[in-house]
Amino acid sequence: MDIDRPPFPRTVASAAWITGPAWIESVVPPGPAPSTQIDSVTFAPGARTRWHRHEGEQVLVVTAGVGLVQREGGPVEAIRTGDRVRIKPGERHWHGAGTTSSMTHLAIEHLPHEGDCAEFGEEVGMLPGEPEPAPVSRVVVLDQGLPDDLAVRRVEVRRITIEPNGVAGAHVHNGPVFGSIETGSVKYQVGDDDPRILQPGDVFYEPPSDRISHFDAQEQGVTFLAYFPLTAGQDATLDMLDD
Repeated sequence: MDIDRPPFPRTVASAAWITGPAWIESVVPPGPAPSTQIDSVTFAPGARTRWHRHEGEQVLVVTAGVGLVQREGGPVEAIRTGDRVRIKPGERHWHGAGTTSSMTHLAIEHLPHEGDCAEFGEEVGMLPGEPEPAPVSRVVVLDQGLPDDLAVRRVEVRRITIEPNGVAGAHVHNGPVFGSIETGSVKYQVGDDDPRILQPGDVFYEPPSDRISHFDAQEQGVTFLAYFPLTAGQDATLDMLDD
C-alpha cells in the first residue's frame, strides 16, 4: 500500500488541449494498455477544452465549482459539484468553466491503447450572451446574522470527517455554528424541520441551543468545515441528547 499526501504536483494544461488557464494533477497515471487514467483538472473562469473526442469512454466527476459541458449537436449544460458526466467513445464534446466561476473535475478515461487517445479540434470560444471572464469570482453563499448578545472575539474552524453511514446523534451546541460541506453527503435535520441532504458546496447555519436531530453521513461519508464564533474565554462544546 502506498499513501500519497497533498500537496500534489500540478502542471499547466497545454493550449493544444485547453484554452485559458487550467491545471492538471495526475491522480492515477496510465499503465500498460488497456488502462484507466484519472486526472484532476481545474479550470479558471472562462477556461475550457477544445472540441475533442476520445477513443475510449470518459467520465467526468465535478468536485468543485460550476462548469459547462456540451456534446456535438446537443445543448450547453451546466454541471455542478457532485454531477457525473458519461461521455461515449468517439463522442465529440467539450467541457470547462463558465465565465463567472472556476470548476474542478476528475477526468476518468479508459485507454484501450498506449498513448494519448484523444483527438482535439477547434476552440470553443465565448458562447452567445456570455459575460467576459472575471479575474476574481466572489459569490455570497450565506448571509446570516448572529444573536445580539454574542460578543464574538474569535472564530474556531474545524475540519470534521464522519465515516460512511456514521451517525453523530442528536445534539446541541453552546453557540452558533456555520458549516460548509467539502466532500460526501449528510442527512441533516434541525429540530422538527424536514430533513434534507447536504452535498459538497452546501452551507448550513445552526442557531445556538437548537436541537440537531440528524447529522448522519451517507454511504460515502462526509467531510465538512465547521465555524464556531466564540466569546472571550468560551470553548465550543456539544451536548448529546437522548433520541
